[in-house]
Amino acid sequence: QLQLVESGGGLVQPGGSLRLSCAASGLTLDSYVIGWFRQAPGKEREGVSCMNSDGSSYYADSVKGRFTISRDKIKNTVYLQMNNLKPEDTAVYYCAGRASLSIETTALEYAYWGQGTQVTVSP
Repeated sequence: QLQLVESGGGLVQPGGSLRLSCAASGLTLDSYVIGWFRQAPGKEREGVSCMNSDGSSYYADSVKGRFTISRDKIKNTVYLQMNNLKPEDTAVYYCAGRASLSIETTALEYAYWGQGTQVTVSP
């Protein structure tokens, strides 16, 4: 069974950067889409970015040009580089896995979830 563990969250000032990591164990990511989602207090979980094993990726409009998703197949890890962070990026960030090559941006399409990591963007 696929297990996912996020790390890299923290407190950063507006305009700053963070890199989130999603380390997978139990199975390789070769046949999985890995997505990054976030959930702010009182809001629904939203898809931020995702990537399949072929390298195809998706970004939400709110993060295009600022966030970059990447995958290290040797380390079985997916990263989310977040630059020019804004206060509205504050949320708990989750990585999730979907046993498919088809990119989906809806949380319900993902069966495997990490525990989440808090990202806070504040002066």
